[in-house]
Amino acid sequence: MKLQSMRRDIDVFVKSYYQNLKSCIDTFAVTDQKGNPLQFYPAIRETAEKVASLPSGTNKLMFIGNGASQAISSHMSTDFWKTGGIRSMAFTDCSLLTCIGNDFGYDNVFGKPIEMFADQGDILVAISSSGRSQNIINGVDAARKKDCSVITLSGFSPDNPLRTLGDMNFYVPAEAYGPVEILHHSICHCILDAIVNCNR
Repeated sequence: MKLQSMRRDIDVFVKSYYQNLKSCIDTFAVTDQKGNPLQFYPAIRETAEKVASLPSGTNKLMFIGNGASQAISSHMSTDFWKTGGIRSMAFTDCSLLTCIGNDFGYDNVFGKPIEMFADQGDILVAISSSGRSQNIINGVDAARKKDCSVITLSGFSPDNPLRTLGDMNFYVPAEAYGPVEILHHSICHCILDAIVNCNR
């Protein structure tokens, strides 16, 4: 009896889970640097064109994120250079993170390496589910000082600060990590796949 009840509960949960994902996809929000709303599909196209037009051999794509967002950063930075042929990097090395965190504080684990490695014209992809991580916000500030473009991906509260800091700001309207992380990953992959499949 307990197993049957558990099965019913799981069935209900799974249906609700995927309905919630679909609802989030249907209500994606994108804004520009001035907070003007943009349509999702054209925003993906514009972002893909911007990334694809990075000068080969001179500029690069950089990714930053914490926890699962860092895993997305690591995965996507590899895929962008391996599959997309676009120079890209993510600041995910353990020695870098622990050294900078120890010497300058965790709030600066991305800002400090961006100060060192960013070049004018680079693009920073800043990923944060909450949009409130100070180290991500500081990383964006450092990128701006180096005259880089910024793409943000955030979730949770619609008034999170990261959502106002990018040239293009993708927002997932969900309060839980799972849906936000899954859909952030899908947005990054869609941008890459659009470049790979449509740039022939």
